[in-house]
Amino acid sequence: MRITWPQRVVSQFLLLQLAVATGITVLATGLFLAPLGAQLDDQAMRRALAIAQTTASPQVARTLLDSPAAPGGPVQAEAERIRRATGAEYVVIMDRRGVRWSHTATARIGQVVSTDPSGALAGREVMEIDSGTLGPSARGKVPLRDARDRIVGAVSVGIEYDSVRARLLAAIPGLLAYAGGALAVGALAAYLISRRLQRQVHDLAFSDIAALLAEREAMLHGIREGVVALDPAGRVRLVNDEARRLLGIGDEATGRPLDEVLGQGRTADVLAGRVSGEDLLTVRGPRVLVANRMPTDDGGAVATLRDRTELEQLGRELDSTRGLIDALRAQDHEHANRMHTLLGLLELGMHEEAMDFVTEVAGVHRATAEEFTDRVHDPLLAALLVGKATVAAERAVVLRPAAETMLPDRLVDPRGLVTVVGNLVDNALDAAAGSPAAFVEVALYARGREVVLRVTDSGPGVPDAERESIFTEGWTTKALPSHGKRGLGLALVRRLAERHGGSTRVARAPGGGAEFTVVLPEALTAPG
Repeated sequence: MRITWPQRVVSQFLLLQLAVATGITVLATGLFLAPLGAQLDDQAMRRALAIAQTTASPQVARTLLDSPAAPGGPVQAEAERIRRATGAEYVVIMDRRGVRWSHTATARIGQVVSTDPSGALAGREVMEIDSGTLGPSARGKVPLRDARDRIVGAVSVGIEYDSVRARLLAAIPGLLAYAGGALAVGALAAYLISRRLQRQVHDLAFSDIAALLAEREAMLHGIREGVVALDPAGRVRLVNDEARRLLGIGDEATGRPLDEVLGQGRTADVLAGRVSGEDLLTVRGPRVLVANRMPTDDGGAVATLRDRTELEQLGRELDSTRGLIDALRAQDHEHANRMHTLLGLLELGMHEEAMDFVTEVAGVHRATAEEFTDRVHDPLLAALLVGKATVAAERAVVLRPAAETMLPDRLVDPRGLVTVVGNLVDNALDAAAGSPAAFVEVALYARGREVVLRVTDSGPGVPDAERESIFTEGWTTKALPSHGKRGLGLALVRRLAERHGGSTRVARAPGGGAEFTVVLPEALTAPG
């Protein structure tokens, strides 16, 4: 029967933990037993040596010299007394020739010892594990000296080696019991950890996790929506290809704080959660983005980004088209009123008055159009201002060029300047409408290659506390248009100005109202 490796993560983890715990237990037991045997041997040899040192007294030496080597002699009696008192296997006392004067087996008294006694007879103390006539034993040998410190023999004491081995074997069951307990605790800990891991990985196999990771990478880098993941400390944990494109960042963003990657601004505030809400609008460079942020269980967050630039442009084009329609409707309405007036004058026979009326009406419109076209030579800007003047007249607001207005036809980015002028004029018309002697004045002139735009209105002005916040995305005092959200016009004006290295500011106009000033360096080409 073939045994297969389990596929579930929790099963593999549990088996690995048990294998590691078992291996560590066996290794620890072996490492403990190996020195334990040597330690018990050393203790036995030292004990034998200590008994031999105690036995080798001058009195025993004198008895050895004064009595014969006999089984019933005083040396044998003293040796046996010491052996029984200490529990040694044997206590052998010998003379300088190595002849035994005592032995456990009395028949061997008077015979030469079976192991080499030269070390002890030479004056050295010897410890060893050796085999003799009684089998293997732990031995200690010392020289036997008389009262004058002369070596007259030696004492050899043996501790039965089987008793040492028995002590070692007796220690093993207790050691194994401790090892088994440690293994059981390790197995229980491994089981509890594996159960927690099972809940965290939803009982998936490693192959399933690998497939999920591969699918996640493919999805993140394949979708046309930007995804930015942040850790609890606010560092970028993950950013997909679309987010890099929308935010204008690279691979170096991973692992760095969000504020350091994006810099200070609304985009960083939205992604970091310092601005709350759904479908939050933000401008990053030339792009209008819609951001949503979802916190994660670990304290981090995942933010999604959608590119709304084209939709916003379409909405603004729709607003412009509607503005043109309103201008045409206003012109049609005004033209109908004038035709009715002219018809009434002709029916009343007031021909001279009719001629004067036609001359005056045509002259006013021609004067307004000519005033802008004579001062603004770029056709896009001139057409924009003429159209805005018609809308302004319908709303009872006078749109006029300032005295210093004079702009040559050498713009580097005329469409960008059209966006700036259109947004500022629209805001000024909204602010001035309904005010006494309502007017909007546009100053547009060149200083070298620099273009200066100033739009002044007769409206209520901008409070000092809000002069910076009006340039942030989402700030507005108007109702929502049909195509989406407001609060992007002034933000786009500032971004366009900053993209050209310029600046935007707002102040109070000399006669009241607001005065917006935009400076665009290098906005004109060099004169040909």
